[in-house]
Amino acid sequence: MSFQENLFKRIQEQANIDPEEIYSIADSLKHANFTDEHTVRNLVQQLSQIANKPISKEVEDKIVEAVTSNNIPNDLDDLM
Repeated sequence: MSFQENLFKRIQEQANIDPEEIYSIADSLKHANFTDEHTVRNLVQQLSQIANKPISKEVEDKIVEAVTSNNIPNDLDDLM
């Protein structure tokens, strides 16, 4: 089993997310403008929905602000 297949299998088992949904979202992002608030907000809402993990408006706003201002941490330690 390839790394990609193993990764998607684990995602599906642990988060109950269909790999086809991930592919669909990834495909739609190929030419996305991540400085556009509407685009980023839509992505955040889609990911929240497929993961079945609701987020508050406040958290959504913070994520959108971080992405649109290109203020994303480079590694997980910075994110935490």
